[in-house]
Amino acid sequence: MPEVSSVEIQEIMRLLPHRYPFLLVDRVLDYTSGEQLHGLKNVTINEPFFQGHFPIEPVMPGVLIIEGLAQAGGLLAALSLDGEAKEGGLFYFTGIDKAKFRRKVVPGDQLIYDVSINKRKGSFIKISAKAFVGDELAAQAELTAALA
Repeated sequence: MPEVSSVEIQEIMRLLPHRYPFLLVDRVLDYTSGEQLHGLKNVTINEPFFQGHFPIEPVMPGVLIIEGLAQAGGLLAALSLDGEAKEGGLFYFTGIDKAKFRRKVVPGDQLIYDVSINKRKGSFIKISAKAFVGDELAAQAELTAALA
């Protein structure tokens, strides 16, 4: 399948089971089936986690950045596969390796997720994932997911 320009929120919600406040991908900017996806998350002060993390200096929790990357990876997998993923199959996040946090993510930032498929074997998929704010790397990890 050729590169596609974008996927809007209605299609994202059809492909992912997550809902507010845990849906962490607002839009797919572009993707190449079976290869790579760029997604977007607008980080606003209205996010419920900012009430407690941290009230004086709001910072997006790193685990939620990783979760957003995993959701972007799940979208790439779902958009890349025929049949089972598009017909209600779910990808479960099964592993994380080499996670690094490079920059704080704060209200007003726009996270750009860059995920690519490294390997697929059976129902398992290995994903290389990076989150950027502008040109700055905010976080990176190698993620594993499995189709249930």
